[in-house]
Amino acid sequence: MQVARRFFIIGVFAFAGSQARAQTASLPLKHTPGRTQTAITAADLMTRLYIYSDDSMMGRMAGTEYNLKATVYIAAEVKRMRLQPAGDSGTYFQNVPLVKRQLDPNASLSVEGTSFTPWEQFVPRDPGVATRAFEGAQTVYAGVLGDSTQLTGEQAAGKFVVLSIRRGPNLPPSAQVNRGALLARYRAAAGIAVVALETFPPQAINFFRSPQTTLKDTQGPADTTSLPVYIYVSSAGAQTLMGASLDSLKPGAPGKTVHGSVSFTGTAAPARNVVAILPGSDPALKGEYVAIGAHNDHIGFDSEPVDHDSIRAYNDALRKLQLASAGQRITPDQIQQIHVNADSLHRLHAARRDSIFNGADDDGSGTTAVLEIAEAFAGAKVKPKRSIIFVWHTGEELGLFGSQYFTDHPTVTRDSIVAQLNMDMVGRGRADDENGGSPGYLELIGTRRLSTELGDLIETVNKARAQPFTFDYQFDATGHPEQYYCRSDHYMYARYGIPIAFFTTGKHRDYHQVTDEPEYIDYDKLAHVAQFVHDVATSVANLDHRVVVDKPKPDPHGNCVQ
Repeated sequence: MQVARRFFIIGVFAFAGSQARAQTASLPLKHTPGRTQTAITAADLMTRLYIYSDDSMMGRMAGTEYNLKATVYIAAEVKRMRLQPAGDSGTYFQNVPLVKRQLDPNASLSVEGTSFTPWEQFVPRDPGVATRAFEGAQTVYAGVLGDSTQLTGEQAAGKFVVLSIRRGPNLPPSAQVNRGALLARYRAAAGIAVVALETFPPQAINFFRSPQTTLKDTQGPADTTSLPVYIYVSSAGAQTLMGASLDSLKPGAPGKTVHGSVSFTGTAAPARNVVAILPGSDPALKGEYVAIGAHNDHIGFDSEPVDHDSIRAYNDALRKLQLASAGQRITPDQIQQIHVNADSLHRLHAARRDSIFNGADDDGSGTTAVLEIAEAFAGAKVKPKRSIIFVWHTGEELGLFGSQYFTDHPTVTRDSIVAQLNMDMVGRGRADDENGGSPGYLELIGTRRLSTELGDLIETVNKARAQPFTFDYQFDATGHPEQYYCRSDHYMYARYGIPIAFFTTGKHRDYHQVTDEPEYIDYDKLAHVAQFVHDVATSVANLDHRVVVDKPKPDPHGNCVQ
């Protein structure tokens, strides 16, 4: 599942989060490749997942050769199943134009002879498109973010905006800056400087400094060809820009003249979706499709290995705190009280040094479940009336790029897709993962946001099961802070008015950690989820009508709102 990127959280990153960029010297391959059965089984899923999340895949990050290697495995499997290729030029692959971008080495920023050093005195953010020239622009104080006196976009046109964020003892420990909203508000500005740099931990700056991968083709409005330069500065840096302390200024106060240029360069990063079709059996309905998807990428690997077992023990203790808190914020003091006795762990077995984020659950579980579903459909004597299109999307972790590209450039007519069923992290959901977790625990998101009928149909299919799932709808609530509806590939279909259902067993201690390994997956549970999604797809595919859309459709190019 994608990390929420719409808001950048300013504040101290928790220890567990900082460790998430480390990877494992992954566990040995315990199951050798072999032919799988037509039926959806736990054994088949285990076989597939130990292959797909093996160390040799190196974390499957989109834009790398390792993600391409993962897609070769998927394509080989669907070819063996004799599914029809539905990618580019008669292949199973749809190439997605990702670009790896980084700061131009000639970037500079100065005020009256005082130069700012990149990554030390200012941190630039890449908007993904060309940045506007600001040479000779005057700075202007825009006020405090969110105040009624904050400058309007018209007042800031052509200026280099300097913006404070609110701080104080009675405020939350972190402030949220919606970078997209600021860029939209000050679209006509020469640049934007947010005064927040002193709150950044080193790992945040290192993350921004690393090359970032983005989608070249965004299908946005034509006027997105350039945006203001966007940077973070410290309070001292802001004083240099303005020529006075911000405490003494009112919104609209003019400052100094800025010089230099801040731009980003890009190189192509290979990435691709895998797309295959099972043709429907009804001549009148086979031109319509039920889409079933998962994401084929994860977050790669780190240069420094960490101790697998101590990381997992730490995150286990943190998770127990979170579950016991019933949604209340975990305090820094509580986190500081977590201690791991590594020596006692190593008495059980030798230390396991780990640097690869294998992503067994995220989203190896969804990827292999879609393969199992595909094989079950391909091997069935009776095929569904409508066609099934299987899409393994790339770049979900980087920003839903593969699903965005597929729905912007579908390889079948977009209007022919009657529903999309998305699986992301479907191999866990135990009591130690979620409050109320159990073998039957399943989170559903978005099932009635466009179609009441789809949500009702899913409930009906579940009630007919020998062992029905217990659905958790809490994360589908309007305005829920986790924003799951906006954070996985289903939303890229929903934005075009295609009814969706998102199936997940939820976050857990190993989410985006080196410890997300196949040994911790509940394979019986994974098989039950895969069979359930198969049965839902069958019901949708065999309806005598399209799933009815009875809710408002979102703006395909607007921001997602849960």
